[in-house]
Amino acid sequence: MNSQNQNKSHTTRNILIGLAIIVVGVIAIGVGTYNSLAKQNQNVDAKWSQVQNVMQRRYDLVPNLVNSVKGSMKQEQKVFGDISKARTQYAGAGTTKEKMAANAKLDQSVGTLVNVIQENYPQLKSNENVQTLMTQLEGTENRIAVERKRYNDAVQSYNQNVVTFPKNIFANAMGMGQKPYFKATKAAETAPKVDFSDTTDGK
Repeated sequence: MNSQNQNKSHTTRNILIGLAIIVVGVIAIGVGTYNSLAKQNQNVDAKWSQVQNVMQRRYDLVPNLVNSVKGSMKQEQKVFGDISKARTQYAGAGTTKEKMAANAKLDQSVGTLVNVIQENYPQLKSNENVQTLMTQLEGTENRIAVERKRYNDAVQSYNQNVVTFPKNIFANAMGMGQKPYFKATKAAETAPKVDFSDTTDGK
């Protein structure tokens, strides 16, 4: 009887040790997964911060261009209204997705203004101050494209880990979901050509 009790005790002890090893292993994997995803999450946030920096620069440049041309473009009130509305939406955007959507509208409205200047106002296009601002905006747009790609690359790497088994189990348990990609809308990629020559108010 004593031998049987000892065997049962050893068996129970071995089972408990085995369970403890499994639990410790799961915890270790969980901690490692969390640390890995947390680092990638911070990297994505850092890349997004860079995107916001260059978008903010463009946001700040737009009023300077508007003020430089508005007096000579009195017929283009719709363009200026769209830009003002887009800037207001951008300033009020809170989440990453809202910021992206507002940025797309600002892209479109600024693109429309630049198109109108280039096509209908050659005298403004040749103005040194206006030309400088347009060059700065163009440089900022290029920088946004570069930072957007870096952000999307970081998001791709992060999202691939979030959906890969078994990391997806820990990611869901820790509330670390997928990040949104920063995609330019079709409207933002090609600013529409607008003809303001037909005016009815005589202004």
